[in-house]
Amino acid sequence: MATATDQAVGFGLVAFSLVLFVYYTLWIIVLPFIDSEHSIHQYFLPREYAVIIPVVAGLLLLLFIGVFIMVVMWKSRKPARKSD
Repeated sequence: MATATDQAVGFGLVAFSLVLFVYYTLWIIVLPFIDSEHSIHQYFLPREYAVIIPVVAGLLLLLFIGVFIMVVMWKSRKPARKSD
């Protein structure tokens, strides 16, 4: 059974993901159909960032995974035995 702290952290992560999903969905799908002079546009970044931010996040994720695999492989390697 999860502790109260684990449940609070899990709820926070789910809530953050939901807010991020709704914001991104509104930004990408709904905002292009709203007039560019409408006041709602001030709450969203320019559309170029809709591509740049996920690409940078994906590259950072791949970098993190690669570094993690490299560290695990480096720590688990066995020293080579010398043969006579």
